[in-house]
Amino acid sequence: MKKIAIINGHPNKESFNFGIAEAYKKGALESGAEVKEIIIADLNFNPNLQFGYQKRMELEPDLVEAWEKIQWANHLVWIHPVWWGGLPAITKGFIDRLFLPGMAFRYRENSVWWDKLLKGKSAHIITTLDQPGWYYRLLYGRPSVNQLKKSVLEFCGIKPVKVTFIGIVKTSDEMMRKKWLEKIGILGKRAY
Repeated sequence: MKKIAIINGHPNKESFNFGIAEAYKKGALESGAEVKEIIIADLNFNPNLQFGYQKRMELEPDLVEAWEKIQWANHLVWIHPVWWGGLPAITKGFIDRLFLPGMAFRYRENSVWWDKLLKGKSAHIITTLDQPGWYYRLLYGRPSVNQLKKSVLEFCGIKPVKVTFIGIVKTSDEMMRKKWLEKIGILGKRAY
């Protein structure tokens, strides 16, 4: 059975990203998957990794619980908007605080290589844009995807990582949003 953790990185609960998360969850549950949610905006934690990797910060209880959900899942669904080409600050802070050496990866002694501690998991990034996905890819090189997919998830052993772009959100009407939500519901049923 698929065990899915939906990680919602939008700080505004009234955003379309929350509708996307709900549509994916509904589809996944209909397919028989187990689903747990991590709503980053609800977590009480310091998003600043103030000592880098030099000194370990104690994880707040909300981060401990979020990490348990990530470890439990075999499929992670990341939902977030693209702002200034990247992730919202709170989502980046969540990653900084949780995807740590010894938890998500482990440096090898006297080596440039590392061990990927999250192998066996897959992921799907669903991101909203105020431009077409093809434009974001061709003109800007999809920096948020490169960061999350390549530099975080794949770095830690999560593969495959699929990507779905939803946009142009700012000029969309109710009919377009309904079509997007139907598409996301289907993705949830397929659990990928």
